[in-house]
Amino acid sequence: MSLRVLITGGAGFIGSHLVERMLHDGATVYVLDNLSTGRIENLNPVRQHPKLRFVEGSILDDVVLHKLVGTCQHVIHLAAAVGVRYILDNPLESIMTNVVGTEKVLRACSEFEKPLFLASTSEVYGIQSKAPLREEDNCVLGATSVSRWSYACSKALDEFMALAYHQQGKFPVTIARLFNTVGPRQSAAYGMVMPRFVDQALTSHPLTVFGDGTQTRTFTHVRDLIEAIMRLVATPTTAGQVYNIGGQEEISMHELARRIIARTGSTSAIEFIPLNKVYNQNFEDMPRRVPDTTRLYTATHFRPTISLDQIMDDVIADRKAIVSL
Repeated sequence: MSLRVLITGGAGFIGSHLVERMLHDGATVYVLDNLSTGRIENLNPVRQHPKLRFVEGSILDDVVLHKLVGTCQHVIHLAAAVGVRYILDNPLESIMTNVVGTEKVLRACSEFEKPLFLASTSEVYGIQSKAPLREEDNCVLGATSVSRWSYACSKALDEFMALAYHQQGKFPVTIARLFNTVGPRQSAAYGMVMPRFVDQALTSHPLTVFGDGTQTRTFTHVRDLIEAIMRLVATPTTAGQVYNIGGQEEISMHELARRIIARTGSTSAIEFIPLNKVYNQNFEDMPRRVPDTTRLYTATHFRPTISLDQIMDDVIADRKAIVSL
């Protein structure tokens, strides 16, 4: 009998890629997604797969959630509010999804004693400016009046709850903090910088860099992320730990815009927009966001294999197909 896996948020950008990989590896995959930010079209490549079971519904629905958790042997919890723009526009819904929804997933996993992989985020580090960031580094968050930090706090609380369940021996939990995952199927609608830059370049619009452009990030190709998740899920000794998953090539937003213009052959200019013109007077951004992935490599021997140039090329190819429609 093949492994039965529940993936919450499985119709999302990351989730749909994980669904494909799990099906390819022989698992029976149950997807629970309310399609608030996910898209059923993301699953088109596998919609007819005999081992795919799609359920349109919410992790807030106890009846549906308990039925699926009870049916499956492993739970991968990806469902969450995503993107800076979405979180700022929907702060209460984001908190409810991330805290109440995750608490319900944890309770169901505890009842049925099912192992859990929990996707967290590099946002929990807050406004830490050191680099690289290690899993045991302090979380440095801003004031509660700055709504961006509600997301960081909610995901940090998810981690606290999950680790508490694990420490009480309820079920094994592995947590991963994801750093700026990009690739095919990612939407620019929720403030994701790389697809937004690419769309602007392909349509000859100015690439709008928020702030002064000196802030830096690393990017992870979704295929690398999926490989890292698969290895963590397959390694029982990772339970009870938190792992960074991210790329190694640090780049400023100004340089990213410049390189995307060059790789698309665009004639677009670069336009700098003050943060308070994009969001609000209270918005705060992080100057750097670079992961230390030593713990991940030690546990799984995983290192990213896809370069930043290839990541950009894959996003450009994907967005070209969409822009030309």
